[in-house]
Amino acid sequence: MHSYIQLSKLNDFLFCPYSVYLKSIYDGFKSDTYHATPQKRGKIHHKAIDEGTYSSSTRYLQGLSVYSEKYNIAGKIDIYDTEKKALVDRKYKVKAVYDGHRFQLFGQYFCMAERGYEVEKLFLHSLSDNKRYEVALPEGIWLEKFEQLVVRMQNPENYEKDPDVTIEKCQNCIYSVLCPYAKSA
Repeated sequence: MHSYIQLSKLNDFLFCPYSVYLKSIYDGFKSDTYHATPQKRGKIHHKAIDEGTYSSSTRYLQGLSVYSEKYNIAGKIDIYDTEKKALVDRKYKVKAVYDGHRFQLFGQYFCMAERGYEVEKLFLHSLSDNKRYEVALPEGIWLEKFEQLVVRMQNPENYEKDPDVTIEKCQNCIYSVLCPYAKSA
């Protein structure tokens, strides 16, 4: 039996598998030691979800812990709107809907479905500009890609291989100073 995959790591793994490994090294340290401004800003803006103070309305489930036995993934959702049957993942700034964001929402979707919640819509919400992006429910090629990602993440060797990184990714990675694969301009 594999240990479960954290929902947040679905996005991290696609960004760079090695960053997931490096992040695990830092887990024992205070986040101030290694978080850059974007991570600090994101954590501050996520505080309302973490503390369950986003809304006092009972229609919103906030920061609910979830688990999927089928995919062996676990984590927390940001918001589930029980009236609209919509799952919302909040990010500080969304420039584009990347596959990692999409798969993180898919993971949350499957976790909620296994708990018996009906989810009809998925949204990625950008806090900095208050824009909301709808993400299609997982089916077809997107479902296949999600399942392939989960299988890849269950193999520890895939975290240590030479990752497919770009200069742009490395410039935005807080672990690049420690990374043997880091590329620079």
